[in-house]
Amino acid sequence: MASPSNSGPSAIPLGGIVLLAALTLFWGGNWPFMKTALGEISVWWFRTICLLIGGSSLLLIAGVSRQIVGLHRYEIRPLLLCALLNVFGWHLFSAYGVSIMPAGRAVIIAFTMPVWASILSSYMLAEPLSRNKLLALVLGVAGLGVLIGPDMWALKSAPIGALFMLGAAVSWACGTVAFKRTQWTASTCALAGWQLVIAGVPISIGAYLYEPIPDWAGLSDNTIYSLVYILVFPMVFCQWAYFKSVRAFPASLAAISTLGIPVVGVYSSALILGEPVGLQEILALALICAALGAVLLLPALQKPKP
Repeated sequence: MASPSNSGPSAIPLGGIVLLAALTLFWGGNWPFMKTALGEISVWWFRTICLLIGGSSLLLIAGVSRQIVGLHRYEIRPLLLCALLNVFGWHLFSAYGVSIMPAGRAVIIAFTMPVWASILSSYMLAEPLSRNKLLALVLGVAGLGVLIGPDMWALKSAPIGALFMLGAAVSWACGTVAFKRTQWTASTCALAGWQLVIAGVPISIGAYLYEPIPDWAGLSDNTIYSLVYILVFPMVFCQWAYFKSVRAFPASLAAISTLGIPVVGVYSSALILGEPVGLQEILALALICAALGAVLLLPALQKPKP
């Protein structure tokens, strides 16, 4: 994932607002559909399909729109590292996590990523560890504690899923920081596509070696519809929409769309999968949204007006 730019137009057209709303809706709604698909497709085969088709589509979009797709030699090594962290780690950890825990809870933990990225950037990029970042860390850890604490005591399987999701968030955060350390020449859309394809190769090999080929003809209609949704929207449209929004609009708007994703994920999982939403989920969601807001929204609100 690329970091958003801080520049952007002061007036946001209606089309831009619609784009951000669609990004939040489709990315947040991905989680219950992903859980449905993982009910019939094994993790490695599921991710093989997502990464190879999604990455190839992004590269095709970049090529057709005449963006820079090629890489210089010095970019290959950091790109491989970013693919390992941003894609390989994120997609495998998150797929395993959502397969063994409620999708609504999984999305809450997954989108703690900006908090960990802010903390890591303080050390790896020499960015100051501000009071807002410290507040975000406290709120994020508190949210995780509220969410998985009772299950830890009960020794249920959900904490394992939570640890997978936390690993996914931290892996994505490390990849984001690694991405910021390199001066890229290719377009962000092409770089995202390359990362998906590169990570998709070893995952596809692992799927072939360690898991039986799914019975594609025997998939239920719900799984097929879920897979189509995931490929068309989260893996292609949302990638394109994210990179378009962070280039065209102020960073605060990208932050707002990010904050909305776990909210949509929790309640779409309740609506589609019938997962319960109780006080524990609501409190954890509030704490983690507050943590994200502390590092994404408060700096913009505290900035003095010229």
